[in-house]
Amino acid sequence: MTDRPHLAVIGAGPAGLAATLAAAAHGVRVTLIDAAPEAGGQFYRQPASDLGARRPEALHHQWRTWERLRDGMRKHADFVRHLTDHHVWLVERGPRAGFTLRALLGPEQTDPAEVHADAVLLATGGYEKVLPFPGWTLPGVLTAGGAQAMLKGSLAVSGRTAVVAGTGPLLLPVATGLAAAGVEVAALVESADPLGFVRRSRALLAEPAKVVEGAGYAARLLRHRVPTLARHTVVEAHGTERLEAVTVAALDRAGRTRPGTGRRIPCDTLAVGHGMLPHTDLAETLGCRLDGVAVHVDAEQRTDVPGVWAAGETTGIGGAVLSLAEGHIAGRSAAARLHGTEPDPRAWAAAARTRTRLRAFFAALDGVYAPPAHWTSLITDDTVVCRCEEVTGGAVREAVEELGAGDARTVKLLTRAGMGWCQGRVCGPAVAGLAGCALTPSRRPFARPVPLGVLARAGEADGDA
Repeated sequence: MTDRPHLAVIGAGPAGLAATLAAAAHGVRVTLIDAAPEAGGQFYRQPASDLGARRPEALHHQWRTWERLRDGMRKHADFVRHLTDHHVWLVERGPRAGFTLRALLGPEQTDPAEVHADAVLLATGGYEKVLPFPGWTLPGVLTAGGAQAMLKGSLAVSGRTAVVAGTGPLLLPVATGLAAAGVEVAALVESADPLGFVRRSRALLAEPAKVVEGAGYAARLLRHRVPTLARHTVVEAHGTERLEAVTVAALDRAGRTRPGTGRRIPCDTLAVGHGMLPHTDLAETLGCRLDGVAVHVDAEQRTDVPGVWAAGETTGIGGAVLSLAEGHIAGRSAAARLHGTEPDPRAWAAAARTRTRLRAFFAALDGVYAPPAHWTSLITDDTVVCRCEEVTGGAVREAVEELGAGDARTVKLLTRAGMGWCQGRVCGPAVAGLAGCALTPSRRPFARPVPLGVLARAGEADGDA
């Protein structure tokens, strides 16, 4: 089988799994590489086997799709090698052909590994956009996706009374999931204006399955008696040792908090999220073109770097179904071209139609689920913006207003905001917002911090991991 063309797929979420199965079904040897201990990504995250979950499907609304993907991996086991706990930090193009993928192994990420492949498919997903506010560093405050990951992966919750806040479709499954797990959800605080849905009703109604899905979440919120505060935002989180309450306030049409509308809600958990951003680190190291903050791809999901495909959230946030469609197209295209043949788009016509519809749908949603226009006004001068380097909002404002910084990179040089372990992934949107500039990806030589010893030994490994 070693004489078959070899495709490396990075990321075992919906896009990566769909691409792996499509390529393997058409005679390509696939190495599926993922940082997690199990396949599925965030969307299909499974409880640890030691927990003995009796009904893990209760945490998912697309469980049958996951079962088909899981069974497909077993069916194509002869063509697919799945490497877990592999944190890819660099993808290098060979001097003539092929690629070398360099990874760190296990939770400690100290031991190196290499994978060599003829082509690469990036399905690296996305991560949450974090917008700080006073008190957001208190224990008990976590991202909406973090709350969902905790529930799915460990069947645990961080407290008994929760507020779910921010903006975006992720808040709905998080609120309903916590309520179903026995948490009292004191409020769902959504900053979006309901009139935004009315203005975009034509685009939204073109995807009725998504509308029905949203209506199902709304019905569950009613069943659990979760109050919904539309066009509201969290102003501050309160507590000493940990979170004790949050203050929320109504927003006016311009996106400013309305004076006199603040209300204090007791809670011990705040799950807050403001949308997602694509993971583009590896694409950047390869020199792939970006469209804004997402990887640019053509109709076959090819990047502008020969031999590199991309699919799923890394090409733009759009949910699991869109990721599955893009992954299928990318896998079929990669298989054909690795065999030296011209792909026939008719082979993935259904997936292409799904991709077109869902891209239009999520473009409409993006217009509705935008953070409040004046969210930076909530960041006080003593609010920590960069947690890694403990840089405050006041320090960032000083860099902009007094030292003349006009972009995030200059702010970073003057304040160290973004120089920590997360490399600006968490504080990047806040720094850009305070600096009054667009959020742009930071070009880095590596996708994650790498021990110097690993760098010194890079290239010494014999063969694949």
